[in-house]
Amino acid sequence: MADARVIPLHPADQRPGGARPGPAPLSEAVPDPDAVPSSDAAEREPGWEDAVADALAFARRRLLGDYQVDEFGFDEDLTDHLVVPPLRPLYEKWFRVEAIGLENVPDSGALVVANHSGTLPLDALMTTVALRDHHDPGRHLRMLGADLVFRLPMVGSLARKAGHTLACNPDAERLLRAGELVGVWPEGFKGVGKPYRDRYKLQRFGRGGFVSAAMRTGVPIVPCSIVGAEEIYPKLGDIRPLARLLGLPYFPVTPLFPHFGLLGAVPLPSKWYIEFGEPVETASFGEGAADDPMVVFSLSDQVREIIQQTLYRLLATRQNVFLG
Repeated sequence: MADARVIPLHPADQRPGGARPGPAPLSEAVPDPDAVPSSDAAEREPGWEDAVADALAFARRRLLGDYQVDEFGFDEDLTDHLVVPPLRPLYEKWFRVEAIGLENVPDSGALVVANHSGTLPLDALMTTVALRDHHDPGRHLRMLGADLVFRLPMVGSLARKAGHTLACNPDAERLLRAGELVGVWPEGFKGVGKPYRDRYKLQRFGRGGFVSAAMRTGVPIVPCSIVGAEEIYPKLGDIRPLARLLGLPYFPVTPLFPHFGLLGAVPLPSKWYIEFGEPVETASFGEGAADDPMVVFSLSDQVREIIQQTLYRLLATRQNVFLG
């Protein structure tokens, strides 16, 4: 079995062009007046035959090692075929996510900064699907994760293959300089694990390390506001002794978990909105501004305020938690 090729970030696209089709036979050139019009073949929805062929092609590439992995361990082929597809039913059918302002996400390097909530970080995964499937052109979100993510068995390895990396400035800056779209949830576990009574109240954004990374690379910061994730697992309590025993930041008690076991782990089908705000430019800051704590804190607070006010606006227009 051949080994996968390790490539630098963003290699040049070298897709071979297809041959021009020849002239159609005369029998096809003259339309049958009794025939029922049909849509162009390129516009047809793929059927099961296409799905099977795609799955076989994917399996062949894996067996032959005919896929590429970048220096961070990101495996785009595996992500598109095994990681993103299971998330699509959640995005489209369960949470019925509406992505707003995708035109505000640039095609070049940028830092997406979002609020964090929901007890389990499904908000980050749904943001990934929004950008991959609905942004033009679809982009992979390279998420910055806490060290706990990479310590978990199997989860850490899969996270690396899906393009995630440790939330540290050196990695963030390398990705941003390579033109990647990087995502960060600066509230961390304070946001994702906050009690239900504090829903949609942003927690502190840490020391603003994400801001200094954006300033050093001169990329814009895209504020991202997510409504709906707070209701999927309403956190009513925390069994702290059990959390310490398991090495977790918290062990949540929700209306259904742990009372109903695995059934209680099914998220409630709340209606979601993900809004990408206008980019906040960082290129205009002078040299050395990224090392000034006051400048970094001010810009971090500005981004936080934009997200908070957008959350309030989205909540004001929402009629029902589950119907939108």
